[in-house]
Amino acid sequence: MNGVAARSRGVTTGQVLSLLLLFGVSDWVAAAIRYAIPEEARRGSTVGNVVADLALDLGRLPGRRLRVVSGGNKKYFGVDLTSGALLVSERIDREELCGAHSPCALSFEILVENPLELYSGAVEIQDINDNDPVFPSSQARLEISESVAAGARFPLESAQDPDVGVNSLQTYQLSANPHFALDVQTRVDGSKYAELVLEKELDREEQRELHLVLTALDGGSPPRSAHVQIHIDVVDANDNAPVFNQSTYKASVRENMPDGTLVTRISAYDLDDGPNGDIVYSFSSHTPAKVRELFALDSATGDLKVKGQLDYEEMKLYEIYLQAKDKGAAPGMAHCKVLVEVVDVNDNAPEVTVTSVYSPVPEDAAPGTVVALLSVTDLDSHGNGLVNCFISPGIPFMLSSSLKNYYTLKTKAALDREKASEYNITITARDSGSPPLSAVKQILVQVSDINDNAPKSSQDSYDVYVLENNMPGIPILNQAQPNTDWRFSQTQRPGTSGSQNGEEGGAWPNNQFDTEMLQAMILASANEAADGNSTLGGGTGTMGLSARYGPQFTLQHVPDYRQNVYIPGSTATLTNAAGKRDAKSAASSGGNKKKSGKKEKK
Repeated sequence: MNGVAARSRGVTTGQVLSLLLLFGVSDWVAAAIRYAIPEEARRGSTVGNVVADLALDLGRLPGRRLRVVSGGNKKYFGVDLTSGALLVSERIDREELCGAHSPCALSFEILVENPLELYSGAVEIQDINDNDPVFPSSQARLEISESVAAGARFPLESAQDPDVGVNSLQTYQLSANPHFALDVQTRVDGSKYAELVLEKELDREEQRELHLVLTALDGGSPPRSAHVQIHIDVVDANDNAPVFNQSTYKASVRENMPDGTLVTRISAYDLDDGPNGDIVYSFSSHTPAKVRELFALDSATGDLKVKGQLDYEEMKLYEIYLQAKDKGAAPGMAHCKVLVEVVDVNDNAPEVTVTSVYSPVPEDAAPGTVVALLSVTDLDSHGNGLVNCFISPGIPFMLSSSLKNYYTLKTKAALDREKASEYNITITARDSGSPPLSAVKQILVQVSDINDNAPKSSQDSYDVYVLENNMPGIPILNQAQPNTDWRFSQTQRPGTSGSQNGEEGGAWPNNQFDTEMLQAMILASANEAADGNSTLGGGTGTMGLSARYGPQFTLQHVPDYRQNVYIPGSTATLTNAAGKRDAKSAASSGGNKKKSGKKEKK
């Protein structure tokens, strides 16, 4: 039904919102919708109106960035934002997608933002009768002894039809003849095969050969068909045909077993002597070509072995038809069936797909804020496909899941950008197989800053030493940004100009500053620093003021400097505002005022 929503359990459009499943936060909801369209629908065909069926506001869609999210390389569907219709965007071949499996469905997700919402849906791809039945060959030849009794059965080549349901192969027909009837049987998977049944014994002297036509028909309207010519040679008798010791064999084999692994051994006997009693084993014409690519049969011993790559996810049970034929001139045959169960092993690691990441996250984000949406898949079955996801402990994030195969990464505690500005979060998905397989995905989440820290002074009180007879307006205390991550930058050195700033650990301009004057000025402004770690060097040597101003300050940072000097960690600003003569006077006064300098506290 093109463009018609097939809502499960009779849910109407007005009831869609009652299907919403919360993801754990109010911004995330999910609803299930289902549509059905025929395969090979033209590009641009309408599947259904997802906006109407999900009760979304069509006018708000441009701002909510509605989009279709689906796995795989092909994007089969898109949304027309002007009408809200879900449209076909790629050719859809049901046989290519699902093979013989039915029903065949393509899943998709609708993702909208502001607020963030996720809706899941599926489109059932309905089969159309676009394939003819096909026989492996246009002709078949049988050799049947005239001694074969009525009731003997002879398998015929099966036709294949990739369509499913009523459009698949439904029956066979045989041209009219006096000796044979056709018996059509059904395999366990629902496919059909035909056998010739001898109703009237053959007489080679009366008729040496027969020509029959076998027709395969599907159930389409009108039906499609295929034909094969059957040539039967009537030969002299081989009195006894081989006989299998059982008609059906059962075996199991683990997937991914290497070539040569023994599955089972079949056995038949023949009461005749010589060539008429020698048996050769082979695949019967009922066995599809795909099965013959995966299994090998020893013609002499009857050993059935693995030949190709078995995959539980592709096929769980194989129905293999074998035959035993003697070496007589008119060989007798016997047939048996082997049912091979493929046992699943944990050979597929989980896959983690990051659908959306919302970064940076404000540091004042409330606990439970959604950061990322993840999907997890594992192709294995049962416990081998059961996947658990977790993240490393000790971080303010958590994983939660309220929809199968989907996880949300959310904050679980308050963030603090001043402690951690970003998190490289490792997400591990591990299945329940033995041994388990796992996959790792990393997500970088950055934390954005908010203004949540007030400025503060580096100390509660300051000691300031002031030279007497200084000019009015000379600064005595600068209360400005010193802290543990102090740098030589303009913003942290008020009172100096950009052309006079040195870089971290770098050189200062060489303006021929008098080193003696600099020492005297520092001594005068840092009169209290005369302790065991605060000795003054002479000439251009290093001045040990690390105890008061930090280990980063030495005379090597400010050699021969003529302008303002700012001492890291200090409240003092040294200046040459009065010229070199005043500096020398300051040096003299500084030396004489070490004991009589006036001390102020603030």
